[in-house]
Amino acid sequence: MIGSRAGGGPPGAAPRYGRRAAAALMCGWLLGIVVWELSCPYGPRVIQLLAAAPAIACAFTGNRLCMLLGGASALFALVPLGIPAPENSADALCARVGACAAILTVVAAGYLTTGRHSRLVRELERAQEVAAAAQQAVLRPLPPRLEGIELAGGHLSVSRGAAVGGDLYEVLATPYGVRVIIGDARGHGLAAIGTVAAVLGSFRDAAHEERALDGVLRRLDRALERHLRERAGGAYAPESPEAEEFVTVLLLEVGPDGEVTALNCGHPWPYRLLEQTVGPATARQTAPGEVLPPLGLFPLPAELPLVHCAPLPAGDALVLHTDGAEDARDPGGAFFPLRRALMEAAGPGPLVPAAVVEGVRSAVLRHTGGRLADDVALVALRNDRRPPSATPSLSVPAGDARHR
Repeated sequence: MIGSRAGGGPPGAAPRYGRRAAAALMCGWLLGIVVWELSCPYGPRVIQLLAAAPAIACAFTGNRLCMLLGGASALFALVPLGIPAPENSADALCARVGACAAILTVVAAGYLTTGRHSRLVRELERAQEVAAAAQQAVLRPLPPRLEGIELAGGHLSVSRGAAVGGDLYEVLATPYGVRVIIGDARGHGLAAIGTVAAVLGSFRDAAHEERALDGVLRRLDRALERHLRERAGGAYAPESPEAEEFVTVLLLEVGPDGEVTALNCGHPWPYRLLEQTVGPATARQTAPGEVLPPLGLFPLPAELPLVHCAPLPAGDALVLHTDGAEDARDPGGAFFPLRRALMEAAGPGPLVPAAVVEGVRSAVLRHTGGRLADDVALVALRNDRRPPSATPSLSVPAGDARHR
């Protein structure tokens, strides 16, 4: 799930395979026509079918060179058929001329078509590069490590080809600790990107500027309110049905000593992965405290319920997720077993966040058959800080001590 990628081979594998397949099909096609014409001189004439060779090359590869070679091969295939019988030389000559004209027509049309196709492909590739850069600016890839915390994150979008949807996450090292946000905007796919950008942009500023976690949440609430007002053009209040929008948000702060504090606005609590010295890791869903309504539905209360979670010891991990992971269903309607998938992805030995996220991603795709009903996001955090070891005291000779 890292980066929401789909599997594939080397970049040049598909074009090479297409060229080989086109060459094999063209050779078989031409050989079959030549054999038929030579072995059945008085049967149905199929010489005009030679014109299909460049069309086959065009369809399989979209490559001008392959198509021109197909046309040249088709013309060359006319050579064995070039000595007509005396009694029907005029008919045979007309057939060869017609076949040549058909081949040249197909080559010319295919040449123009492949040229236009190549231009469209280049434009599409440039547009995809721009879109990928814009999407990464909104939902940035997580660094592998921050302040002793090993990280991994990934996302699956309902919208085909999109790397950003209605889910959001970010992890930042701040003067107040490592701060984490994960959330889920109402809706999914491309329609929710504006809300995601507004919330993440506010978090990236507030996480560094606000000393307390409740100050960060209030900044997010104000940013979402401004976004809804601007989107509605000022005609409707943010809470009205015309501008109805909300975002579930979970904020975490991991201190230098592993202390974890949280504020939760309608979001699923994370799972805690416990590293075991023997056997696979165990997964437990946490539910440490009060949950507020999602942002955007109601004003925040005057006092925010800051939750003090159990400390995160060295070696253990937290896995944050959106509800799209637990709500994913297979064709039979069965929900995705997230807890079991986490333990299987963690495996025995030290926890590796990237392996956990990638394992769950693959399991979600297998469970749903690749047909997601909602966006899915995962963030894994492992405390990789070494506990402070006691410094051994050095005995100092009495004489040295007196001279200090």
